[in-house]
Amino acid sequence: MDDDQQNEHSAILAWILGIAVTIAVAVSLIVGIMAAVGSGTASPTRAAPSAGGAPGAGSAATPAATALATAGSATVTEVDVAPTLAVGTGYPGLVKFHFDTARHDLPPDAAAQLAAIVDWARADPTARIGVSGFHDKHGDAAANALLARSRAVATRDALLAAGVPAERIVMVKPRETTGGADDREARRVDVYPAQ
Repeated sequence: MDDDQQNEHSAILAWILGIAVTIAVAVSLIVGIMAAVGSGTASPTRAAPSAGGAPGAGSAATPAATALATAGSATVTEVDVAPTLAVGTGYPGLVKFHFDTARHDLPPDAAAQLAAIVDWARADPTARIGVSGFHDKHGDAAANALLARSRAVATRDALLAAGVPAERIVMVKPRETTGGADDREARRVDVYPAQ
């Protein structure tokens, strides 16, 4: 094999390797996007995250709302301001679901964890349940907001499956937070009795 043939052979191998790397990167991006979106669980009409605090950080007085279409569900309305956490006698406690990185599936015992709040919502015709999804600052903010939204929608779907009427569930736009000492706190959904 002479030098020209060797150079041509090397160029062809480099070209093939370049195509293989490009395909691998494209597949990784697609898999990452599908994981962030929850494998098609949510298809939001608005992807911008909003900042905010814990439940009860704002009042429920005429918050702005955004419609969100979800696969397999009716349109969901999200509010900017989380309703105030209802506390005291007769109210169930706050439920927190913590999620693994890039995951939106609820734990196997989600129904058991939601039982008290579901029973309360069924018994009280004026009951409202707040559902707030959180995400951290790491990575792409829009992808994080989509993942937090997918987690909140999965939680909403569990409430609907347990018999809670859709109009009683208040979905709060995803909010960025820090995990403090526990990073899982930034990857959570809060479910709580709302005032």
